[in-house]
Amino acid sequence: MSTSQTPSHWFSNVEQALIVDSETDITWQHEADLVVVGYGAAGASAALEARENGLDVIVLDRFAGGGASVKSGGVVYAGGGTTVQDSLGEQDTPQAMFDYLNLETQGVVKDETLMRFCEQSAQNIDWLMSHGVKFSGPVYKKKTSYPNVKYFLYHSDNSLLPSHRGVHPPAARGHRGVIKNGNSAVNLGGALFWPMRESARKIGVQVDTQTEARQLVLDITGRVIGLKALQLIAGSDAEKRHKRYSALATSLATYFPNMLPGGKSMRKLAQYFRKKVIRIEENERDVVFYRARSGVVLSAGGFIFNRKMVKHYCPKYLPGLPLGTHADDGSGIRLGESAGGATKLMKNATAWRFINPPQAWSQGIIVNQQGARFVNESSYGATIGEAMVERNKGKAWLILDSRLVKQAWREIAPGKVLPFQQLLAALNHIVVKKKFKTTQSMCSHYGFDLATVEAEIAQYSRVANGETADAFHKTKDDAVALNAPYHVIDISLGQHLLPCTVLTMGGLDVNEESGQVVDANKHAIPGLYAAGRTAVGIPSNLYMSGLSLADCIFSGRRAAKHAAELSTQLSTQLSNLQQ
Repeated sequence: MSTSQTPSHWFSNVEQALIVDSETDITWQHEADLVVVGYGAAGASAALEARENGLDVIVLDRFAGGGASVKSGGVVYAGGGTTVQDSLGEQDTPQAMFDYLNLETQGVVKDETLMRFCEQSAQNIDWLMSHGVKFSGPVYKKKTSYPNVKYFLYHSDNSLLPSHRGVHPPAARGHRGVIKNGNSAVNLGGALFWPMRESARKIGVQVDTQTEARQLVLDITGRVIGLKALQLIAGSDAEKRHKRYSALATSLATYFPNMLPGGKSMRKLAQYFRKKVIRIEENERDVVFYRARSGVVLSAGGFIFNRKMVKHYCPKYLPGLPLGTHADDGSGIRLGESAGGATKLMKNATAWRFINPPQAWSQGIIVNQQGARFVNESSYGATIGEAMVERNKGKAWLILDSRLVKQAWREIAPGKVLPFQQLLAALNHIVVKKKFKTTQSMCSHYGFDLATVEAEIAQYSRVANGETADAFHKTKDDAVALNAPYHVIDISLGQHLLPCTVLTMGGLDVNEESGQVVDANKHAIPGLYAAGRTAVGIPSNLYMSGLSLADCIFSGRRAAKHAAELSTQLSTQLSNLQQ
């Protein structure tokens, strides 16, 4: 057997694949039909689907499992007539869902794949519910980045904008998992993952946590037959310390953002615990080999927490606030590359510049460094973020007037929005917002072009008065004629008091029918699959809330089904040979 050194440009601890003459060259400590790397929504979906199809499954996770899925808002983008939609009178069809998503995805996957995603959407919700996930109403019918916690179905996209409606009436497709005490828009993904984890436990999925996949094992034909992992012994003192320190680091970084008093100190403390975790990993793990008879599924997330990879592939997004966990280090992608897998759209990331609530903010105008508008301010946050980062160097300013500022204060009154939404809006009104008596003083302060700003304000007033159509398709009901004095809030990508969440969207290229990782020539790599944000998928062009989790379910199940089908075919062939 032989190995080669890890390429220096990988920014990863993943090792080049190990190629063996025979599987007997390895002493395997564990064996299963399917080995899944990464235990978030995609990994759990793959594991559950594989077990339901009769495969033995082992799931590995570097930490305790859950990953970015648990850290999310717990929203699954689903439609086509789900049980929840039907119960609440939301009319939807797979064709209507396809027509809308086709506008947003812009061919990132084949039309056949997108239609299959839409056709399977309602069934995937039923499947999740069969594994204990709860979805419900009521439905929130207005535009918002995230509704009050009493609502569990909402428009998590641009479908309420006239420019995106098409011939079908807009349907609410943001299905929030029902969870108690979820007075936030993050860390609610447990509503999805925890029931799936419990269901997997009941049907016999083996889960090995504190176990990091480091190297794929291939036979001489190029088939992936297993992997090498570094593992802390279950129940050992090292494993307990690793769990405790990693949980502390994640909690401190999540619940004490820099904007809060003491936030920077708490993040330094989080980094202290992260270093302790790394020291344990460097000194106290054992090498363990896992045999995978039917294949390996890579579902280890994206690479937003690997800052060297972000700088290399999508540096424009570095100033944003990473969403996920430190396990989102690109290791799943690098493992796939080590076996010859091709990557795709690695420069693609998403930035969520949410400005509603308060709705009053979305009635103002957003301008770039020249003072020109560049987006419909009523758009979904990822649409605003894409326009800001990709076309305006991550810079943007929100211009309001005194009437809108007063309206915004009313809209963020206690009980009307989530606490974090109230906090961010209030902080920006008090600390960030600047007031100017004239356009001249505003432009002088920010370096805007005076003629451009005056023309934009005048044109926007005509839109608000119904005198002309808006170049960005904003309706007059969503616009307000602005009058001096003006109030300006910096909403740029790196504005720390108004964090703009970012995550990566590129990954391994896969066969869209099977989920198999493919090489540069589009040839499938036998025994290797990818799912979730480790792979290119439905949300890899433009993100909508819940689209990533929905794609995790879709792609995880797809990979497991194909692995099970091949396993059945192989068993049939062996049986025929023996007869």
